[in-house]
Amino acid sequence: MKLELRGITKRFGALVANDHIDLVVEPGEIHALLGENGAGKSTLMNVLYGLYDPDEGQILVDDEPRVFVGPGDAMAAGIGMVHQHFMLVPVFTVAENVALGHEPVKGGGLLDLAEARRRVKEISDRFGFDVNPDALIEDLPVGAQQRVEIIKALSRHAEVLILDEPTAVLTPQETDELIAIMRQLKESGTSIVFITHKLREVRAVADRITVIRRGKVVGTAEPSAAETELASLMVGRSVSLGVTKAPAEPGDATVKISDLSVIDAAGVRQLDAVSFEVARGEILAIAGVQGNGQTELTEVMLGLQAPVAGSFTLDGHELVGRSVSDVLRAGVGFVPEDRTIDGIVAEFSVAENLVLDLHDQPPFARGVSMNPAKVLANAEQRTVEFDVRTPSVHAPAGTLSGGNQQKVVLAREMSRPLRLLIASQPTRGLDVGSIEFVHSRIVQERDNGTPVIIVSTELDEVLALADRILVMYRGRIVGIVPGDTDRDVLGLMMAGVPLEDAQAQAATHHTLLGEADLEAEQETAPPPPPPVASTPTPQPDEEAGE
Repeated sequence: MKLELRGITKRFGALVANDHIDLVVEPGEIHALLGENGAGKSTLMNVLYGLYDPDEGQILVDDEPRVFVGPGDAMAAGIGMVHQHFMLVPVFTVAENVALGHEPVKGGGLLDLAEARRRVKEISDRFGFDVNPDALIEDLPVGAQQRVEIIKALSRHAEVLILDEPTAVLTPQETDELIAIMRQLKESGTSIVFITHKLREVRAVADRITVIRRGKVVGTAEPSAAETELASLMVGRSVSLGVTKAPAEPGDATVKISDLSVIDAAGVRQLDAVSFEVARGEILAIAGVQGNGQTELTEVMLGLQAPVAGSFTLDGHELVGRSVSDVLRAGVGFVPEDRTIDGIVAEFSVAENLVLDLHDQPPFARGVSMNPAKVLANAEQRTVEFDVRTPSVHAPAGTLSGGNQQKVVLAREMSRPLRLLIASQPTRGLDVGSIEFVHSRIVQERDNGTPVIIVSTELDEVLALADRILVMYRGRIVGIVPGDTDRDVLGLMMAGVPLEDAQAQAATHHTLLGEADLEAEQETAPPPPPPVASTPTPQPDEEAGE
């Protein structure tokens, strides 16, 4: 099935999220839609899937114009979508989730669960998915849940499959499995639209690449294009993808975590006797698939929740049991993983958000009153320094794009003297150029002698920044390893494999995205053709929304 988008435009008030986008997906093609968070990729796919109505433009299926007033129309036309956040019911079985919405029935209108199981088994066997129809979703690992989403789409006879940031919550090995699945689907004639911002994965699997920047198509490329060329297209200028840093010169261990344990309201142990130390002048990166205790660990350290046991000391002072305000006053900088809930007050201005934790202290306060001139001057300086794109420092922070909200949080937390920096997903929502800047500031903080803890699901970011890497799985520490540890070893550890076993397995198998494979590919491949067919376009001041 051939799919074509012509001149698709989608506006949200004054913000143009998609600006006259053209896209053609040929039958049996893996077409990567590449762009930074906020570029407009997901908006475009939500238009295609019938979740948004386009303001302008056409959708054509096999050269016939189609109008989708909802996902049902898109599915009927042979288009399926696997969302970044899975749309599964945790307490239902695989078969029940796959059948949901188009349930097979038998005599008397009763649900035919046997037929639902047969559908799952038939698709699972055809593509080697190895999914048990009777397994509960809540008992499946993330990679298996994603396969269920794909089975659900295929059971509705999808000929075009949209995968929206499908590797965001996968280990490298699970990403490897997904790439193999994508290739199988392609061989069976299924077309795939692969939405991502990860250059390595695009080059591993795509047949063609379309790059979107701030709501516009700015170029096309072949998968042989260099990562630096793709990154330049995404950002609009030359960028450095690496992190330049000297070897760490750690001092005393001033951060000490001892036997921290957390049990949630349901009685599930989210942290299980976690212990580690961080020294002055080093970056400890915490790696792991989202949901393995990283959130609980950072929240305990900040005072957002209380552990059932354990200790957290900074420079010898116990901080467990202290308020969030006390922890911040002790010199802890904190970049939360969810900026909209924990990072900003949406109704407050950008200027006010930049002094949230210092508004009652000099120079931003005079007695019991704020000093508006100092608050304004600080905001003007920080928005320039961190490239916060806002119409005004008086604009409510909630009106900014997600990436610019993240910059506000980073500017606030990294612009004061710190004794510890904790940054959870510090570059989420940022473009490549902004990531380059944030990484350099984190390294600068380390070089100033600050202990730094980074929590990231981006393995490239972990490997680029870390002096040491702590891997978590189901609330426990699997191991702490040097920052230059092989990515395949880390991926296995993220799946709960002990260090020695992970090293043994990685010695005999490299993921498709492993460094060795890429290096070999680059050494043996002929010089790539000019990858870009782009048209420079004037850029708006504000990022387009996802």
